[in-house]
Amino acid sequence: MQQIFKGTARLAGVASRSWPRVALSLVAACAVLAGCASASDVTAADKQGTFVVSASATGGRLAWARAHKRAVSEATDYCESRGMQTSLGMEHTEGIEALQQQASVIRFECHPKT
Repeated sequence: MQQIFKGTARLAGVASRSWPRVALSLVAACAVLAGCASASDVTAADKQGTFVVSASATGGRLAWARAHKRAVSEATDYCESRGMQTSLGMEHTEGIEALQQQASVIRFECHPKT
């Protein structure tokens, strides 16, 4: 009977020492699944004064939101670097399934700040 308790105590000791590794692995897995959004360079569209930027993200239900946010951020940064404000136009989205790559393509213009 004492053998059973010694084994249990030993198992509990191993589990408590490996807990930080398990926690770190879980955090890393969540970070990979959450993913990051990446964006393309801003390019001129076919209409004078109109620009296009695209962004994509993978992993989870909110991938489209991350892609959208990154594309809007890139458009805003582009206009602000020219001392202007962003006027968002049409947006095209791609990707439906949760684990599929989601994309956001935004057309925008830069206008003088009012």
